[in-house]
This record gives sequence, structure tokens and C-alpha cells, in this order.
Amino acid sequence: MQRISPSRTPMAEYDASLLWTALGLLMFGLVMVYSASIAVAETSKFAGGKSSYFLVRHSIFLATSLVAGMLVFQVSMRRWQQVAPFLFTTGVVLLALVLMPGFGREVNGASRWLSLGIVTVQPSELMKLFAVLYAADYTVRKAALMHSFKRGLLPMLVVMLIVGWLLLHEPDFGAFVVITAIATTILFLGGMNGRWFAALLALLAVGFAGLVLSSPYRMQRIFGFMDPWSDPYGKGYQLSHALIAFGRGEWLGVGLGASVEKLLYLPEAHTDFLLAVIGEELGFAGVSVVIALFAWLVIRAFSIGRLAVKLERPYSALVAQGIAVWLGVQALINMGVNMGVLPTKGLTLPLMSFGGSGILANCVALAILLRIDWESRQMMKGQPA
Repeated sequence: MQRISPSRTPMAEYDASLLWTALGLLMFGLVMVYSASIAVAETSKFAGGKSSYFLVRHSIFLATSLVAGMLVFQVSMRRWQQVAPFLFTTGVVLLALVLMPGFGREVNGASRWLSLGIVTVQPSELMKLFAVLYAADYTVRKAALMHSFKRGLLPMLVVMLIVGWLLLHEPDFGAFVVITAIATTILFLGGMNGRWFAALLALLAVGFAGLVLSSPYRMQRIFGFMDPWSDPYGKGYQLSHALIAFGRGEWLGVGLGASVEKLLYLPEAHTDFLLAVIGEELGFAGVSVVIALFAWLVIRAFSIGRLAVKLERPYSALVAQGIAVWLGVQALINMGVNMGVLPTKGLTLPLMSFGGSGILANCVALAILLRIDWESRQMMKGQPA
């Protein structure tokens, strides 16, 4: 690998554009969550009719997550690599607890949450972060065996099948897709044999098709996605109202706070379908800004990973690239679902949608990304990280 000599020119301590892009998405999300949730809050018994209910909770989530991010930034990547297997094991245990009577909390027919007194945790959101850290650690440790199916690929495949089984029993097909994309990409970037990678992709395609065909619920999602207007009051209800929201927004939107679809017409307007509300209120211009911010976030994450590769920091490089894949794939799926390009999935828009576990996991991931960048810059300056 290319060795980079210490820089003699002044360098920033961190990637300012990455930080401000992330903060911009977080603050933009806070505003839009409030706008999208007012009607739901005013009509929900648990919210007590307070229009600011979700705004207050989301603000608390943001503040807690930002503090967590600042603390996480202090932890070295060497330490993250050491605890990665333990964190991954903890994530698997949490996913198992969700399925056990008395531990898991069921909402809308899905058991994805653990109730811990005053807070509710969604383990699948934390598992995305743990999967990044563990897959990168596994790939670095098994680097010499990545061309062997039995000793390189098979152990990780077994582990991910266990995770997938737990996620599909919640069910959380969206999280399964994202975690599969994370693990597969990290293995490929870490040097997996090209033939095994092609075979794995083919296996995944067959597996996903089998999962869809074997589940009437998923089949309905597919058919509803292909023609939502055939059953606009049934399986096509969410998508049809999301498309109406985008149509009403046109180029510049109807104005912040003026959405009609959020008035109990569009389900999950402040979570899964937040982008549709943005499209209605801020139009094509607002949606374009969101897409551009996410694109820049992913580009910067991959750039940080490439610098780590040049500095011969393989674990940090794979973690950075894994975070880029995670945020990019999840954002892409959420946007595709909102716009009717992909079947409906229960995936939120990273950094923006309402949800404590998701915001926490995203902020911690970005703090780790900034830590990778900071350590690389310290090495460029010839200083210990």
C-alpha cells in the first residue's frame, strides 16, 4: 500500500463538511417531524392532545444522541475493534429477547421493541451499527482466508443467517436487507473471492425471492407497490397517499406546515413517510436538498474510508465504508418506498425520521466516522492518534 508521509501544511482536525451535513439533516428532520406529527399528536390519547408531543420527544432523542456521539468520539478505533464481537453478541441477545413473551413489545403486529421502563429500544437499529463493527473486525481477522469458502465466508454466513432468522421473525424485513447489504459489502471490500461473491449475490437474490413468495403479507406489499391504485383503500393506501403528497408539492411545495396528507390521511407521516410530507410542503426543491445532503454524506464517508486504506488502517477503512453503505442503502430504500419505486418497507429515513433508537445509532455511527477521520488526520500530521 501507498505510505503517506506526515503533512507539513496546516490541516483541519476533522471533516467540517461531514459534520455540518449531518447536523443539517438532524435539524431539518426535527422541523419536519414536528410539522408531520402535529395532527397525529393532537388526536392520539397517549400524546394527551398536545401538538408538540413528538417535537419534545424527538428533541430529547436528539440531545441524548448528540451527547452520546460526543462521548463515543473519545473512544479509539483500536478499542472499538476489541469490543466489536461483544457488541455483536449483545445485539443478537437483544434480538432474541424481543421475540420472548414478556420482553418484546408488539406494535402494529410486529415485535421489534424492548420496553425498558421509561424508554423503548429497537434492537434492530442498534444491530446495524454492531453489524458494521463486527463485519469489519471479522474481515480484518480473516483477511488471509477470504478466498476460502469454508474458513472465510461460511462462518460469517452462518452468523448472518442467525441474525436474519431473528429479524424475519419480528418481522423486520427492511432491517434484514440493510444488514445483509452491510455485511456483504464489507466482505467484498475486504477481499472476498470474486466467484464466491457472485455466488453469494445469486443466493441472496433467490433467498429474497423465496421470502417474498412464501409470505402472503410480502406478496401483498409487492402487488400494492406495482399498482397502488388498484386497491387505494387497502394494500395500496400508504403509497397512493404518498404519491398524492408528492403530486401536490410540485416544484416548490404548498408551504411549510400546509400539508393536507399529514392530516391523518398518510399513515406514519413522521416516521416511514416523512419524505412524502417534505415533498408536499417543500416540493421538488426540498426533496432535492435532502437527496443532495445524503449523497454528500455518503461521498464523504467513502472518502474517509479511502484515506484510511492509504494509511494502512484496514479496520477503520471497512468501518467507514460500512457506515456509508448503511446510511446510503437505508436512505435509498426509504426514498424509493416514498416515491413508489420500491415496495413498502418499515424503514425510516436516517437522521431525520422520528425514533430514538434510530437517531442514537445514526449519531454514534457518525461520531465513529469522525473519529476515523480525526485519527487519519493525526497520522497525516505525524502525531499519535
